[in-house]
Amino acid sequence: MRKLPLVAALTALLIAPGAFAADKDKASGEAGPDAALAQPHSSETTGSVSVEGKRIDYKAVAGTLVLHEHGDPSDEPTVSMFYTAYFKQGAEAGHRPITFIYNGGPGSATVWLHMGAFGPKRVVTSDDSHTPAAPYGLVNNDYSLLDASDLVFIDAPGAGFSRLVAGDKDKSKRDEQMKARKKATYGVDGDGHAFAQFVTQFLSKYGRWNSPKYLFGESYGTTRSAVLANILENEDSVDLNGVVLLSQILSFDTSIDGPEFNPGVDLPYALALPTFAATAYYHHKLPQAPAQLEPFLHEVEQYALGDYASALMQGSHLDPARKRAVAEKLHQYTGLPVDYLVKANLRVTGGMFEHELQFDNGLATGRLDSRFSGPALDPLGKDSEYDPQSSAISSAYVSAFNDYVRRQLKFGQNMQYRLFADIDHWDFSHKAPGVHGGALQQSTNVMPDLAVAMKTNPDLKVFLNGGYYDLATPYFAAQYEMSHLPIPDALQKNISYAWYPSGHMVYAHEASLKLLHDNVARFIEQTDNVK
Repeated sequence: MRKLPLVAALTALLIAPGAFAADKDKASGEAGPDAALAQPHSSETTGSVSVEGKRIDYKAVAGTLVLHEHGDPSDEPTVSMFYTAYFKQGAEAGHRPITFIYNGGPGSATVWLHMGAFGPKRVVTSDDSHTPAAPYGLVNNDYSLLDASDLVFIDAPGAGFSRLVAGDKDKSKRDEQMKARKKATYGVDGDGHAFAQFVTQFLSKYGRWNSPKYLFGESYGTTRSAVLANILENEDSVDLNGVVLLSQILSFDTSIDGPEFNPGVDLPYALALPTFAATAYYHHKLPQAPAQLEPFLHEVEQYALGDYASALMQGSHLDPARKRAVAEKLHQYTGLPVDYLVKANLRVTGGMFEHELQFDNGLATGRLDSRFSGPALDPLGKDSEYDPQSSAISSAYVSAFNDYVRRQLKFGQNMQYRLFADIDHWDFSHKAPGVHGGALQQSTNVMPDLAVAMKTNPDLKVFLNGGYYDLATPYFAAQYEMSHLPIPDALQKNISYAWYPSGHMVYAHEASLKLLHDNVARFIEQTDNVK
């Protein structure tokens, strides 16, 4: 769930105890010369889940696949990627959809979607407040996606139980090897190719080449999905049935995190305004409370792209009287003081809003889910110093998974589960499809990748989901990106949308989780081409 600073801001086979040497999890990272990492390992178990009253028996496989430098097993191993796959018992592989699921970060483990959204077990957390400490509740997931598809939860390289592989016995050579692995993997393009190699290898290992195929990414995982869809379709000849995007960011120039470091690009301020308004509505900070949220947001959206965007574009030429009038309108929509808005030059970043909205109560507002609040760490600061939502639920997810993976999936003894990869630098530069020579984008925008995937596979369907209370990837920015994809108008019909009264992790709100499940299950049923 965490995002690194933006460029602009910026029991068939059960692993025996001790199968992986302990030195790879020391502070030095993956530097230990551990031959076990270069071999795939797995553990098979069985279980059942009741999804909205229907029992589903499944086989679970927790294991690793090993990636190689050029994709061939004879090449040097580079990454050991951990996954948990759930297969419905008795289903015909050729007719059974399979969905590859991952969180973002970049460099995040996929514990969130696994234990909060679609796995057979779900950790119970408080709706919009801090979840009390252990013991945590782990319950049958009534909204697991196993009723619609087999599921593969994938941890990004370096996160979870995934590890970069550097096996030279000479330490100096091994260090250089690891440095090269990080450079090749920790970036927009390297990450996309790693996931593509994982997907094609998985399809071969489990005989799923003829299954309906889906990608499901959240947050930076949506960035990955755009890149991955293009690689799979146009380098590996793997046509996808659908791509499901949750809490989307495709163009980082739309982000409300740190837009002050990208002066002259005012789009983020306009696109975040509806989320500011939704948050102020939720916390009863609006001068005049509207009767309903969604009609109010439609009004704010129109103002954001109209008078507000026009005022921002005028820069220093904006008339002082009009500047004051815009500030007064923003006050009506955000609850922030007019004088504060004027001093901010009408430009409020996500961090500023999170710090100021509930300032008078000594509270900071959540970033990933702005329904959450917590004590402000620095009342005199400009920006919020932490995210109350992340602090409220992370321990529950991490504790529940660490217990579940060892007790029930029988994997991970003597291993450390890393919530995030140890990334010194993430390369946000990107070579967009169609670009010739060495030209790279310096501010990531993968809208062209998704557009090319949709144009080269005109049957590809895309389903965008988001939460009204998401200040990390505002829903209106995601909608804006989709409406500006460089695709023919006829392909816009292949995109569908759903918005929820929740945050970045839509599924943290149980009623929204049910809606998300039902919407995604319906999307798969309508696009799996199984007659």
